[in-house]
Amino acid sequence: MAHITLLVYPSCSLSSIFGPMDALALANLWQKALDREKQDAAPLFSWDIVSIDGQPVEGFGGVSIKPYRSIHEVKETDFILLPAFLPPFDFIGKVPGELLAWLRRYHSQNTLIGATCTGTFLLAETGLLNGRAATTNWVYARNFHKLYPGVRLEQERILCLDGGLITSGATTSFLDLCRYLIKKFGSEELAFCCAKSLLADSSMRSQSPYFIFDFQKNHTDDKILEAQARLEGNLTETFSLDELATGLGISPRHFKRRFKRATGDSPLAYLQRLRIEAAKQKLETTRETINEITSQVGYEDSNSFRRLFRKFTGLSPREYRERFTRAEFQ
Repeated sequence: MAHITLLVYPSCSLSSIFGPMDALALANLWQKALDREKQDAAPLFSWDIVSIDGQPVEGFGGVSIKPYRSIHEVKETDFILLPAFLPPFDFIGKVPGELLAWLRRYHSQNTLIGATCTGTFLLAETGLLNGRAATTNWVYARNFHKLYPGVRLEQERILCLDGGLITSGATTSFLDLCRYLIKKFGSEELAFCCAKSLLADSSMRSQSPYFIFDFQKNHTDDKILEAQARLEGNLTETFSLDELATGLGISPRHFKRRFKRATGDSPLAYLQRLRIEAAKQKLETTRETINEITSQVGYEDSNSFRRLFRKFTGLSPREYRERFTRAEFQ
C-alpha cells in the first residue's frame, strides 16, 4: 500500500486537496475491479491530510479543512503533495521554518515530494528546486521566474520530475500527477482506466496550447510601449523592424536590446506571438480557412505559418481549432 500525505496550508485551493483524494479513491476501486481474485487485498492507496500543527486550516473561500494530524505525527510516507494557491501568494518569504525543515528532511530520505499548479511556489520556498527543472501554472510562470531564478522553469511542461521532486502545470494537471502516481505504485493499465473514468485527456503533453498572450506591457519604457502598439496595429503589413526602430529615434541594435529587456522577447519573437495569438482567436471563433487566416495575420506562405503555429502551440492550426472551437460555432 502506498501512503500519500496531503498538506493543507492557509488559503490553499480546495480542488488541489480533494481532487487528488478522489482520483486515488477511484484508483482503489478500479484496482479491485481489475483484479477480482484479490477482492480482500488492502487498497492500493491510503492517505493523510496534515497541517503544520494538526489544527484546522482555512482554505480558499473561507472553507475550513480539518486535518487528520500534524506534520510531526507523520511517521512514514511514500509521497508528500503540496497544494495550489490563488494569488496573492501571501506565504512567499514567510513559510514557517518547521515546515521547510520537515520537507527538506523527507527529501533527504528520498521521499517523493510533489506540488500541483502554483504549489510549485511553496516548494520553491524550500530551496529544493534550485538547479532543478520544474513547471507551474503557465499564467504565473513569469512571476515564478522572477522570484526563483535558480529554478529551471519549463513552463510548457504539464508534468516535470527532477531529483525526487515532481511538479505539475495549471489547475487540472493534478490529474496528470495522480495518473503518474497510479502508474508508479499500481500499473499502466490501472492508470489508463482511471484516466478514462476521469475524462482526463492523456494526449496533451504540453501547456503551450492553453497559453494566452499577455502582451508583456508590465514595464515603464514608453518607447517600447509605443513600438508594441505599432506592432499590434500593423499585423498584416510587411515592414522592417529596423525602420520601426529608426522611426522611434533608436538605433536598431539598441532597440533590440531595449525591447528584449522590457518585454522578455526580441521584437521579431514578439511580432510572431502577436500574429499567432490573432490566428488562435480566428481559429476559435470563425470558420475561415487556414489559408485565409494565414493572410489575415500577415503571412503569405501557409506552410511556414503552420510550422510557426506548431512551434508556439504544440498543435497544428487544424488540431487547435478542433480542440478549442467555441461552443456557438460547433
